[in-house]
Amino acid sequence: MPDFSHLGKVPQHLAIIMDGNNRWARERRLGGVAGHKAGVRSLRTTVEHAARAGVQVLSLYAFSSENWRRPEEEVKGLMELFSWALTREIYKLVKNNLRLRIIGDRSGFAPAIQDAIERAEHLTRGNTGMLIVVAANYGGQWDITQAARRLAGEVEAGQLRASQITESMLAEYLALSDLPPPDLCIRTAGEQRLSNFMLWQLAYAELHFSPVLWPDFDADALYTAFADYARRQRRFGGRESEPTAVELKHYAAE
Repeated sequence: MPDFSHLGKVPQHLAIIMDGNNRWARERRLGGVAGHKAGVRSLRTTVEHAARAGVQVLSLYAFSSENWRRPEEEVKGLMELFSWALTREIYKLVKNNLRLRIIGDRSGFAPAIQDAIERAEHLTRGNTGMLIVVAANYGGQWDITQAARRLAGEVEAGQLRASQITESMLAEYLALSDLPPPDLCIRTAGEQRLSNFMLWQLAYAELHFSPVLWPDFDADALYTAFADYARRQRRFGGRESEPTAVELKHYAAE
């Protein structure tokens, strides 16, 4: 088992695009949502080791707004798996002092799933450990659009002039406005694109593309990504220093 304490630094906010579930299942001639179920096991491992390593926020791309276009049976299976995780896996989060937040357009889910989301968030709200953010029915373009729409509403109501709108003002209406942006984004299965995930928030994140399919992503693969991150010098658009304590104060307040 790799020793993450030797790395020197780990990302405080880690984002992961969990890719390769279907490819993993096809290679094994498995049907249904077998790959996604195997991916849940990898997720447990990742959550455990990320929390132990000192990660404060773990953001996961679970279900994009484009995933509704997948075959009906697969979408149905994914919704059943999501519902199961919200009602069963949640108790493990409570036991391990982990918090849960779901971001995305909840109106697209069935009422039962919406209720399960609210209950799961409520059950973990008082925990003080790592925050797990699950992006479900989420897209980076949707996130920016809904923020712009809310600002436009303020302009329409006469509460704001268009000339007053700034980047920081728009950022306040994004899904993770109260958190610092991700330091590192990992995408598994060898693909090298963001696929509409946190387009605003990942502007200065370090990117690590792992060839490992998500169901096979283990502690060693996570260590490899963290070691790659530890070797990099982050510039934040030209600045060669890390964010200041003021910029990271959100972690303590969350």
